[in-house]
Amino acid sequence: MRMIFVRLFAFVLALGLYLAAPVAYAQTFDQALAKFATDDFSDTDEGIAAVAVSGNPMAAAVIEALQDARLAYDPASKKVYIKDKDRVLDAATGNAVASPPADLETVRVNNRLRRAIEAALGGLTLMSADPDKRTEAAQAVFKSRDAKTLPALNTAIAKETNSNIKRALVEARASVVLGSDDASEADKIEAIAVIKARGDQDAVSLLSGVTSDAPLPVYRAAQAGVTAIQNQLEMWSGVQNAWYGLSLGSVLLLAAIGLAITFGVMGVINMAHGEMVMIGAYVTFSVQELIRTYNPGLFDYSLLIAVPLAFLVSGVIGIAIERGIIRFLYGRPLETLLATWGLSLILQQAVRTAFGPTNREVGNPSWMSGAFEVGQINITYGRLWIIVFTLVVFAALLAMLRFTRLGLEMRAVTQNRAMAASMGIRTARIDALTFGLGSGIAGIAGVALSQIDNVSPNLGQGYIIDSFLVVVFGGVGNLWGTLVGAFTLGIANKFLEPFAGAVLGKIAILVLIILFIQKRPRGMFALKGRAIET
Repeated sequence: MRMIFVRLFAFVLALGLYLAAPVAYAQTFDQALAKFATDDFSDTDEGIAAVAVSGNPMAAAVIEALQDARLAYDPASKKVYIKDKDRVLDAATGNAVASPPADLETVRVNNRLRRAIEAALGGLTLMSADPDKRTEAAQAVFKSRDAKTLPALNTAIAKETNSNIKRALVEARASVVLGSDDASEADKIEAIAVIKARGDQDAVSLLSGVTSDAPLPVYRAAQAGVTAIQNQLEMWSGVQNAWYGLSLGSVLLLAAIGLAITFGVMGVINMAHGEMVMIGAYVTFSVQELIRTYNPGLFDYSLLIAVPLAFLVSGVIGIAIERGIIRFLYGRPLETLLATWGLSLILQQAVRTAFGPTNREVGNPSWMSGAFEVGQINITYGRLWIIVFTLVVFAALLAMLRFTRLGLEMRAVTQNRAMAASMGIRTARIDALTFGLGSGIAGIAGVALSQIDNVSPNLGQGYIIDSFLVVVFGGVGNLWGTLVGAFTLGIANKFLEPFAGAVLGKIAILVLIILFIQKRPRGMFALKGRAIET
């Protein structure tokens, strides 16, 4: 009988505690909200911490409102409200207030409180169902280093199944532990190892904050971590410069490859080559304008449509230039240079008249937008696709020269024009088609350049000098020399820029090429044949 009474009493007590819990829970949250109505930074800090751990469904909304300066209080009643667009909500319940007080005052925050707010929001979203929100929360806690989030971090790490997010959570926990006064020496050394493995500039800043006042093993571990990360970052900086150099080299190769053909086969110094690049860019702009007007759904295919059109338009213009001007000036390089320079001015002015002098917008398709990270370097899809496109164009051109009748005749004319003519090859026709081919390749170079540079009448002028440098450095008329020359100059330029600056870097490259040409006048890969004969 006594046992029955004991069990009945325990059941009644448990039921009473269960029914009383929501009341105590609400009182705790209300008490936390009351801290925001005192207009005191210390009380606001306590309120942020109390709301964050309260578990109330309104906790996240309150902290977000405080972050956005939408949390207000009534000085008379000390009640707290959330301003939500054109209405006011009761912060305790989330219900709209029909007649809010007229003299609401915004809860003030300072920089210390902003860090506490970020940490609180991070702790509130560490267990979110959205992986992106969990990642953002971990990053916010890593920066805030708020010790109040440590219990939430431990819980989140134990439950996390995504390896990338779990690593971010572990790094956030290490950041908190390193900044905590209560953590043991062993825990801090373990945290330093985690932060060292992160290996970025944020990790350097965090470890550099460990002063000599810390225990000696902790200080030494932090300094060793800083040194190791800095060495690693220098290595990644070199890799990043090499990537930028490859990217620049691909642009130079696209711009120079057509020039290498015309210069090598025909011996023509074409100063209007840059305008063929410009025309290709404006063809891309025109294609995108038509697609935007008549069929926006095709925008992602705009570059695929623009490539053959740019090749045809620039190629036809190139053939017209060869038939109308160049063929009368063979063997007279200075007159050819002067004529094509004047032609470049005419083409620039024609484009200004047709499209205006201002830059034109050329958009990026979705598959060329965005970026991804490899280690500590950032690779944009646009640059990556341009490198791939350049190599495809180069391979296609080599295949054309090697396996087609036109390529065979072009090589024959290059090696010995007189012998080729005696074998029945129409050298005048080959000259026109060669000039058209070089101009067409310059046009598709303009399609690629429109994605990374301003489309304006002066677009080609920025690449013509560099294109000549690439052709002369690699070897006149040699495509492999052009490839090696373009990537060599691109990488060298990007490695010199951090030390000498952009302008002095280009001057240094020019001086080095002049010295190189003094030793090897025909470039790295000298072309045998007509170039020797002349």
